Amino acid sequence: MQNIDVLIIGAGAAGLMCAIEAGKRGRSVLVIDHAKRAADKIRISGGGRCNFTNLHASPANYLSQNPRFAVSALKRFTQHDFIALVDKHGISWHEKTLGQLFCDDSAQQIIDMLLGLCQQAGVRIELQTSITSLTKPDDRFTIGTSRDTIRAQSVVVACGGPSIPKMGASGFGYEVAKRFDLPIVSPRAALVPFVFDDAMRERTKHLAGVSVDAVVSFKKTSFREGLLFTHRGLSGPSILQISSYWEEGKDIRVNLLPDTDAFDALKSAKQNQPKQDIKTTLAGLLPKKLAAHIAEEHKLGGRLADTSDKVLRKAALAINDWTIKPVGTEGYRTAEVTLGGVNTKAISSKTMEASKVPGLFFIGEVVDVTGHLGGFNFQWAWASGHAAGQFV
Repeated sequence: MQNIDVLIIGAGAAGLMCAIEAGKRGRSVLVIDHAKRAADKIRISGGGRCNFTNLHASPANYLSQNPRFAVSALKRFTQHDFIALVDKHGISWHEKTLGQLFCDDSAQQIIDMLLGLCQQAGVRIELQTSITSLTKPDDRFTIGTSRDTIRAQSVVVACGGPSIPKMGASGFGYEVAKRFDLPIVSPRAALVPFVFDDAMRERTKHLAGVSVDAVVSFKKTSFREGLLFTHRGLSGPSILQISSYWEEGKDIRVNLLPDTDAFDALKSAKQNQPKQDIKTTLAGLLPKKLAAHIAEEHKLGGRLADTSDKVLRKAALAINDWTIKPVGTEGYRTAEVTLGGVNTKAISSKTMEASKVPGLFFIGEVVDVTGHLGGFNFQWAWASGHAAGQFV
């Protein structure tokens, strides 16, 4: 039987940050995780270089049933605070695009920094350890694990959501919330590629690997970033971003040529190069394979001089306002994060503690706060972990 102040379930970004802050306050802290190594999601993120935060992180970059919930934690530990921590530890970094910050060298540097700070703060970490029971029979929690029984004053659930199950991700955090009668916002895969139905997939499979800069929209939300055709459907940053907003069975709209009014371009070509085939004109605007696909789909062909404005408008619409209905997403298998989670109504935005269960805290991805692509989810992990670490 171990008696400790704080048990943290999950040795990821949020859990380690919380452990560091609690340990610095003199609390006895144990972090447990069922994985073989700590912080595996950090290790694989950003192509192994860890997109650890974003220069532009603000509450506007997060989805939640209560959009105001994240404000408090994000204000108290900002992207600039984490950058200062990285700088202090001599980790060199660079901005890629749109404020996304990456290690120059390796994500392992971020992991080493966090584990080093845990060690300095007297935090213990036990890996390959699973939880068998979790109850609160009195003013302390009793936790059964595959190694031992633990008694703790505070329990912090920092085990993420079910995205990327091959890394051992699961919905365990939701099970803990349900055990204590806390409400859950139905989780689903987010920041995830779209898949087409069989017919559409057959018609577009030859486009796999083709990428363009695009504006992708759903209702009033739009993102402009890269779009990539895959063997199954669509991916790329713009698609991953909009997937968090998309509602099943609904259309998305894609502008494949954001800086150009395609109708004006085609009209101009018709006036200046009337003998040119419309297929050739399209190939000058878009990647050749994509141009050929649009021409085939819409039965476009022949000299521009012989092509009516009505047909040119049809072609332009296919470029500037392509409307498509994905049949679904690739699901948790490839999702970067999970949308939904423990309902923020049940948690204090200041402390991250469950209002009905003193001593029980939820941080990071397990909570119904989901960031955009580009380092925002790590910033939420740092901020929520830091917030809880002051109170556990």
